[in-house]
Amino acid sequence: MIPPGFVHDLLARTDIVEVVGRHVELKKAGINHKGLCPFHGEKTPSFIVSASRQTYHCFGCGVHGNAIGFLMEHTGAGFVEAVEDLAQRVGMVVPQDERSVEERERAKAQKARQITLTDVLARAGDHYRAQLKKTPRAVEYLKRRGLTGQIAKQFGLGYAPEGWRTLASAFPAYDDPLLVEAGLVITPEASDAQEQKRYDRFRDRVMFPIRNVQGETIGFGGRVLDRGEPKYLNSPETPVFHKGRELYGLFEGRTGMRQRGYALVVEGYMDVVALAQHGFENAVATLGTACTAEHVQKLFRFTDSVVFSFDGDAAGRRAAGRALEAALPHATEQRTIRFLFLPTEHDPDSYVRDLGAEAFERAVEAALPLSRQLLQVSSEGCDLAGPEGRARMLATARPLWSLLPDDGLLKRQILGELARAAQLPEEELRALWSGQPTRPDGARPPAADSARRPGRAAPLQRAAAPRGARRSPAKAADHAVRLLLQHNELWADLSPDDHHLLHDLPEPHGPLIAWLERHLLHHGPSAWATIDAGLRADGLGDTLAPLLRSAAGVVEETQPQADLQAALRLLWLAQVKAETEALLAGGLQGDADRRRYQELLQRTAELRATAAPEAPDGTK
Repeated sequence: MIPPGFVHDLLARTDIVEVVGRHVELKKAGINHKGLCPFHGEKTPSFIVSASRQTYHCFGCGVHGNAIGFLMEHTGAGFVEAVEDLAQRVGMVVPQDERSVEERERAKAQKARQITLTDVLARAGDHYRAQLKKTPRAVEYLKRRGLTGQIAKQFGLGYAPEGWRTLASAFPAYDDPLLVEAGLVITPEASDAQEQKRYDRFRDRVMFPIRNVQGETIGFGGRVLDRGEPKYLNSPETPVFHKGRELYGLFEGRTGMRQRGYALVVEGYMDVVALAQHGFENAVATLGTACTAEHVQKLFRFTDSVVFSFDGDAAGRRAAGRALEAALPHATEQRTIRFLFLPTEHDPDSYVRDLGAEAFERAVEAALPLSRQLLQVSSEGCDLAGPEGRARMLATARPLWSLLPDDGLLKRQILGELARAAQLPEEELRALWSGQPTRPDGARPPAADSARRPGRAAPLQRAAAPRGARRSPAKAADHAVRLLLQHNELWADLSPDDHHLLHDLPEPHGPLIAWLERHLLHHGPSAWATIDAGLRADGLGDTLAPLLRSAAGVVEETQPQADLQAALRLLWLAQVKAETEALLAGGLQGDADRRRYQELLQRTAELRATAAPEAPDGTK
């Protein structure tokens, strides 16, 4: 606990005008400062900051407080985090730090490193914005997407030129290791003689800076202007950027969330920007990864209502299922969680451009509440007219229902809904489910679950770690799934398109991928022994066995990431070949079929080419 005396001294040494001024444009008004309230929409300033009293107050919405309260309300920081932020600004050390001197020094060095990296990323952002102004082709692309210069400025959009080393003009030392650490430059792991072959990560892409809640640039997303793969490219994980924690547009969307009363979670950068262009300034997007419980928790710092928007196709339904699992632990009767599914031919960007803001607003109003979404997910593929279908629905619903907070009325209400759908008395269902709740990644007894916890022996016979395939008879699907199970940390490096491809694999591969993603969502990357025990505990041992048999005697891979990419290329080639043959069998009817056929030919050529672009030599 931080002593009250320290908090008092900290506030006495803090200039609230400087703190608030970092986030709100303030103008002197007599002895006070005035600006537009960041907590509600207004055209006439009614937000007053008093230097003499060291407080803020809005005469429009009534919010008030001190510098600590402002940081907590505006940035979503916790009390301790806000105190530590202010203490660092004024050079004070927060007391009762039980860490050793070495630990404190390491934390201090890490914080200094993070500040340095955000400075590097901010300079890169300035460079990309300057390049956008000089590139009519990129400006025309944004105009075609319906964006104005004002919205581009609001989100800090830029452009990374086509050259291999354009960042050399923005940084005096292109060989600075910070450029690699910040994810801006790629240096192949090679000998010193090849060291000069480093090159820019982002080339010929519209750039979307990713900001944390303090407004610092922590990474980038780049979108190709024309055709190309991947369509979206994100910054890698760095000391300041973690995809599973951050949300694109959160810094820009906080005020919009308060004005509209809810946060809108979409899937793409362009969706966020296009919605803001049409008045929906409350949208955020996950960064090429599934929605996590940490994402949901962060959103509930700013609003009590969240709407998840997904495409209506199979990939969108899967994403909605993962978002449901992430949201359930945070669902209470005081919070609203809804799910919006757009027609399969639309994403939020195209929907709001083609049909208008009012139509999108009506779609949001019709979004499914969490209880109905849970029931729909549980009932999918179940014939509720028969006892078998109802039993299967309950088996699917139980691990989801168990994620709800135990002390909430919402959990009891949803149990009643499930009981009615299953044609069971509510009390009977409650009695059936009164034991140990199961997890959404499969029902398992508590004893089997102990295999997941470090330091405890698994009660199951563990298979030897699967060995990577070097011989040709192993199928690409076998190889890709086996590699991901053994090296499951590689899942986060794959693109959303790769995720969809793997999910769509037929049995036994697709179900194993679905299980793996749920495991990673709840437990993170795990050792093979944990994965093996979990699969067997969930009754997937028979599904796993063929993969292990096909791996027998195979040489262990030394480059699992490269091997995985090779297997994925084979899977993509098979998919493209199947679609090409289907088009040819249909006789290429119409211009659309012919265009698609040409696209497939180009995609085939790309897949058969070298896996990664060859870095330029030192003369380029």
